[in-house]
Amino acid sequence: MIPSSYPDETEIARLTARMLLEIGAVNFRPEEPFVLASGLPSPTYIDCRKLISFPRIRSTLMDFLAVQIMREAGFEAFDNIAGGETAGIPFAALVAERLALPMTYVRKKPKGYGRNARIEGAMSEGERVLLVEDLTTDGGSKLSFVDAIRDTGATCGWTAVIFYYGIFPETEKTLGDHGVKLISLCTWWDVLEEAKRQGSFSAGSLAEVEKFLNDPRAWQKANAVK
Repeated sequence: MIPSSYPDETEIARLTARMLLEIGAVNFRPEEPFVLASGLPSPTYIDCRKLISFPRIRSTLMDFLAVQIMREAGFEAFDNIAGGETAGIPFAALVAERLALPMTYVRKKPKGYGRNARIEGAMSEGERVLLVEDLTTDGGSKLSFVDAIRDTGATCGWTAVIFYYGIFPETEKTLGDHGVKLISLCTWWDVLEEAKRQGSFSAGSLAEVEKFLNDPRAWQKANAVK
């Protein structure tokens, strides 16, 4: 069923942040920073994959995402919904169901045998494809998926995510330079505001996370593993 009436963007962001906090997807640990895939430290970590295990929250967030897609991109903007391997696959399937569209997924790299394909499912030349993922940090990881979609002759000018870091100014430029617009439900700023409201973490942790969000590169440099 295609959702049609939902809260405005501000309320969607607040509720999304609340749900992520409620299921323990949000982790603040400034005293023992997480190490990201880049090797850089971070006092924050988010695990959107946990959402698939919480049906009521999962369903509500997918309704929110479907509504935001229609609001921002249009009601007849896409012919195919593609999920990025692996975290984007379940969310792409759920969004495709809501929008009554075919679903495909994009491998990170060819599987090395058989058709050696990166696209699984049926994707045709000229189709307008929406890339769905769980989150984006600086936007860079999306470009390979977008290029794989475009290699089929389809177009891909939008990506939709549940969570957008919202702290790296180059993100939207990176995507924009590649001809891709971003749709998201909430950012670290929304999560921090809701965490303060709920008192989910200590005042010291919240203050250190806010310091990181205001200047992530400086925080990472100061807290780099020596």
